[in-house]
Amino acid sequence: MPPFPEVRYYVSGLWLLFKGDAQGLKRLDMTDRGMMRSFWAFVWCLPAMFVYWAGMRFAFLSASTEGTKAGLGFFLRLFMVEAINWILPLVLLGVLCLLLKTERKFTAIVVATNWLSVPVSYAYAVLTLLLFLAPFAAGLIALVQLVLLIATIFAISRFVRQICGPEPLVVATTMLVLLVPGLIVADLLQSYLGVSPY
Repeated sequence: MPPFPEVRYYVSGLWLLFKGDAQGLKRLDMTDRGMMRSFWAFVWCLPAMFVYWAGMRFAFLSASTEGTKAGLGFFLRLFMVEAINWILPLVLLGVLCLLLKTERKFTAIVVATNWLSVPVSYAYAVLTLLLFLAPFAAGLIALVQLVLLIATIFAISRFVRQICGPEPLVVATTMLVLLVPGLIVADLLQSYLGVSPY
């Protein structure tokens, strides 16, 4: 598993890309080996995911009848949703790259989006903890979550633009493939597996 200094180096490259500096690409390992190593980001995100899942469990139990249980099986189902939600957009991205004949860009996009998940996951974990500690500020925290979502979308668009070039159709289609299916599938799977708090 990549050590913290290596992950921090990758994240610093993402920050440069976010600011529009193409030099950030040089800080990411975009070889085939680098792409495979980038999936360690999922493991790096697990502690943050667990905090978020604890928030999901609390919301689920709050919305359920008294006596409802949400033990290990609940967390395993959330893990399954997260894993599918991580892989599916990348599979669809691979298909899209084949259709658009941009296969050479696939590795770079996967590396960038995988490592982006680390800071984003921990940011959501912090907001979840704040919601536990200061429930009276739920409205403000929800607003910050919205800002974080917008910033994440903006970051991905910056990455795709730096990697694929300023081609509006390619950038827009790639963004849709990376973001929309995951949101839809996550909601459907949470409802199907019985872990949705809504």
